[in-house]
Amino acid sequence: MRSNRRNFLSAAALAAAFPHLATAQADYPSRTVKMVVPFPPGGSTDIAARVIAERLSTLWKQGVVVENRAGGGGSVGAEIVARAPADGYTILMGVTGSHAINISLNAKLKYHPLRDFDAVTQVGTLPNVLVSHPSVQATNLQELIALAKREPGKLNYASLGNGTAAHLTFEMFKSLAGVNIVHVPYPGSGPAINAMLAGDVHLMIDGLPSSLPHITVGKMRALAVTSVTRSSALPKVPTIAESGFPGFSADAWNGLFVPKGTAQAIIDKLHTEVTAVLKLPAVQERFAALGLNPIGSTPAEYTAYVQAEIDKWARFVRVSGATID
Repeated sequence: MRSNRRNFLSAAALAAAFPHLATAQADYPSRTVKMVVPFPPGGSTDIAARVIAERLSTLWKQGVVVENRAGGGGSVGAEIVARAPADGYTILMGVTGSHAINISLNAKLKYHPLRDFDAVTQVGTLPNVLVSHPSVQATNLQELIALAKREPGKLNYASLGNGTAAHLTFEMFKSLAGVNIVHVPYPGSGPAINAMLAGDVHLMIDGLPSSLPHITVGKMRALAVTSVTRSSALPKVPTIAESGFPGFSADAWNGLFVPKGTAQAIIDKLHTEVTAVLKLPAVQERFAALGLNPIGSTPAEYTAYVQAEIDKWARFVRVSGATID
């Protein structure tokens, strides 16, 4: 009963804030909308997608189903959406990997992050956090570097997949620190976290929302965050920049895309209603608890942001020397 009341209030709040939505694109959606997440369940992007899907389902009185299509650092799910009908019924929760990194790493990428998609809105940004298994004898980044230099090649790190932001960020850190830590790719945050919790890997860089619960109970140790400033969710954990690497910054981000050629009216409706969802106090509280910063940019702003990110991560690829292995 309490859950139903919350859903009713959420829909009422949206309707009150945006009364014109009742007549805008009245026929969309008239059936279930599929939101593709290019990672397995349980990661930061999946969590954000499910929060938004639940609220849109309530507003639209139509199902918004999250479908996890992992692989290729986000490229498998992205390609599926790029090739889907441009009718608004298949949308993508794109990420840094799928829409900023893969184009520089994979010469055979079967889609272009801008030419094959229309941007809807950036959902949010979040700091990644470098975490260790409690068995690793290091309580901060400098101790980790010293340990890795004493025992080159003995430590390993999990990534969320080849070519993901987590992979490239760790490779950049390795290059700057001059350490040899072995890369072990997994098909997403969930499997990588499970490997970390089991002690199969020593380290990983992950989105804060999916790692935070394990950090809180001591099953992971947070050594540093990758953002410019400290996270409010982990105020005592320094940034990588503070830990001896001035200027280091590598936030992750996610946001919605539709196949190129989708009707502008549908893009406008998606943008308006998703940004309305992001303004709901309950959603903002949920995102804040996860360490996720909601954005809600316009399609034009998001397109420009993605282009800037493509340029930025291309530099990361060159400097780190990372490749898809």
